Amino acid sequence: MAKIDLDALSIEELASLREHATDKLFEKVAARRAELEAELEKLAQYGKPMKKAEAAPVAKVKKPEEPREPKEPVAKAA
Repeated sequence: MAKIDLDALSIEELASLREHATDKLFEKVAARRAELEAELEKLAQYGKPMKKAEAAPVAKVKKPEEPREPKEPVAKAA
């Protein structure tokens, strides 16, 4: 890959480069997503069918335990 001297580019050239890079990234992401969805379709035949947009189970957050008062006074050893 050719190296680009970013300091030598004008603002317009940098903006154009950014747009081009963003477009390529979107294309690659879309292609990869299509590959993964096709793989999921193949794997679905081996198990129960999954919903397309099924969300992962959400873990419940436990509240921190508050210090409990003893029910009966505890005698302290001297």
